[in-house]
Amino acid sequence: MNESSKQNLLISKGWIQAVALVMLFGFFIMGLLAYRTYTDEPPIPAQVVDANGKVLFTGQDITAGQEIFLKNGLMEYGSIFGHGAYLGPDFTADYLHRAAEMAVDYYGGTSSDAARQRTIDDFKTNRYDRATGVLIYSAAQTDAFQKLTAYYAGFFGTPTTKFGLRPNAITDPEKIRQLTAFFSWSAWAASALRPNKDYSYTNNWPPESLVGNHATAETILWSVLSLVALLGGIGLLLAAFGRWNFLGWHGREEQRILFRPPDEVMLTPAQRSCAWFFFVMALLFFLQTLLGGATQHYRAELSDFFGFDLGRVLPFNIARTWHLQLAIFWVATSFLAAGIFLVPMITGREPRGQSWLSYSLLGALAVVVFGSLAGEYAGISGWIQNGWSWFGNQGFEYLDLGRFWQILLTIGLFFWVIILLRGLRGRLRMEHMGNMPWLFFFSSLAIPAFYAVGLLARTDSNFTTTDFWRFWVVHLWVEDFLELFTTVMVAYIFVLLGVVHQRVALRLIYLDIVLYSAGGVIGTMHHLYFSGEPAMHMALGAFFSAAEVIPLTFLTVEAWSFLQLGAQQGSQARTPFPHFWAVMFLASVGFWNFLGAGIFGFLVNLPIVSYYEIGTALTANHAHAAMMGVYGMLAVGLALFCLRYMIPEKLWSDRAAKISFWSLNLGLAWMVFASLFPLGLLQLYHSVSVSYFDARSLKFLSNHTNAMLEWLRLPGDALFIVGGTLPILYLCWLGVSRMKIQTPREEPDGMLFTEIQESKKFGE
Repeated sequence: MNESSKQNLLISKGWIQAVALVMLFGFFIMGLLAYRTYTDEPPIPAQVVDANGKVLFTGQDITAGQEIFLKNGLMEYGSIFGHGAYLGPDFTADYLHRAAEMAVDYYGGTSSDAARQRTIDDFKTNRYDRATGVLIYSAAQTDAFQKLTAYYAGFFGTPTTKFGLRPNAITDPEKIRQLTAFFSWSAWAASALRPNKDYSYTNNWPPESLVGNHATAETILWSVLSLVALLGGIGLLLAAFGRWNFLGWHGREEQRILFRPPDEVMLTPAQRSCAWFFFVMALLFFLQTLLGGATQHYRAELSDFFGFDLGRVLPFNIARTWHLQLAIFWVATSFLAAGIFLVPMITGREPRGQSWLSYSLLGALAVVVFGSLAGEYAGISGWIQNGWSWFGNQGFEYLDLGRFWQILLTIGLFFWVIILLRGLRGRLRMEHMGNMPWLFFFSSLAIPAFYAVGLLARTDSNFTTTDFWRFWVVHLWVEDFLELFTTVMVAYIFVLLGVVHQRVALRLIYLDIVLYSAGGVIGTMHHLYFSGEPAMHMALGAFFSAAEVIPLTFLTVEAWSFLQLGAQQGSQARTPFPHFWAVMFLASVGFWNFLGAGIFGFLVNLPIVSYYEIGTALTANHAHAAMMGVYGMLAVGLALFCLRYMIPEKLWSDRAAKISFWSLNLGLAWMVFASLFPLGLLQLYHSVSVSYFDARSLKFLSNHTNAMLEWLRLPGDALFIVGGTLPILYLCWLGVSRMKIQTPREEPDGMLFTEIQESKKFGE
């Protein structure tokens, strides 16, 4: 294919230049922030000694304690620096508060102002000597460390499940000492002043009056500037909507569409293999929702699951580990299948052997999913002593799976890209690199590339550095590059259906990339305000994360025009539109994007709010509304779109799709507004009025009011599981058991979904 026969770029080169500039700027800043992470992370001292020079613990003990924390899945129970799960305490805040109380008692008790001031001086004074690597603890801090070692021995060594952990979770005295050393180091970083600064390594987080931790000026300033950025950005966006009319979905106003009946659309072997992907997706989705209900029940009844002591079989940290991992797995399975399904629609043909590669990918995916889940159970249960981080669990929230399984999954994702490339390469040779086929390929390539960044997070690295790289996956992979891939897929579906011109879809894709990446890349730092990063991370994270809400506002308007366009084109078409409920799921993505990722996300991203609420139910509220509301609804919508062509017309059930749509959306809304959001507000209020330590305590979480709100969630969960997931499982079962029988025939290019005719022909 010579150069002159290629399809020219369908839009202005200015769009490509804008994307390139935004990406280069964003990742240049991220590179600088990575450098500052390594140079300004809280130091791990070689030795921590008492006032007499006696060694209390070493840097090796701190690292070993961190690995014990991760190996036992404690990040999926409580948290460090605010990041982790929400049932157990934040161990940074827990140690700091308890140690400060002990120090006050050591110096004379709460009635003594001098004792309070001396405690503040003890914890604020940074006695770390960078030259020798020695950190000196005061006598009160030394006394607190020894007492808290005994306290955590009782906490983790209890023979019951009263804390939501397995009985006798950690009983080895040396491991308890090392674990306490890790907690103590994190509390020191949270209270000791940075060199030449008037705030701690964690920007004075957590709020703790006993050690003089209060919100910094930077925390308040950048919260105000975030609001300014948000309001200004939305104003500019609305002005752009008023000035230009290309910022929304526009259909083929001068043409009429003939939607081909799904039974007449021929499927390739690889497309038929996708039915099994979707069936596996539905099974994983169903299992994930059951685990979600179990984890939430722990907050209502710690050691009683409807009369059964669940903690002895499925402790909270294992249930939550599986719940999060399955959320990633089932959504990813749908995306992989949708990508494979769309390629022949894009190219009009399929290379030989593609289906065998597809089945191989599914088999590899099943090995990774069930192998990693088994490894996580074995690792957290203590059955794997050597190689636990490779074959058991690494213990990082969202990156819990063992490193071996993580590498296999990364290889599998690259293998998926190769499958797509085999199908696309003929079309790619005919297209300009800025057109939609290349964007489809580039966006799919970004998925394994940015998931692979998670391999930089290591169990034996400084926790601050580890969290920096972990959030490249949690935020950049999920909130930017998965968003990019889904934007391209949805736009391509509308192009293939003939609803919009490729030029319109292409312009919208580039606009979304610019808007998402402008805030989304640097906005990654909004997760790391208090993880030991310097204040500049908070400043940039706060300002640019506010910009993330702007494209979500745009998507809300876009979703409305999306629905209007579908209704308009469907009413004008001479044949019925076969994807009403798939489009409804896609449209609901816009609503949940604005509410879950936008409103709820911006609420917790403001530094001054995050200072008091990080690790509370408001974080869970944002996560559920954004993850399920956006990626979950999108995964189901893509599955319905593809299944519509697999299941014979006479067996297809719009009723099942309708029940699932309303059950999932109403169930999620119930989950959010009847439970998570009010719980989060109560917890935030308690954190500000009493203390963050107390708001994260089991005593507060299990009080009568909170327990009642947890029980109120039950109807929404039941509706979500029974009415939402089971109809999807039924449709996916039809896809594999009753797949339509077809007679092979040649398919003309561009005629796979629709036929497009000029409007004037209808009047002749």
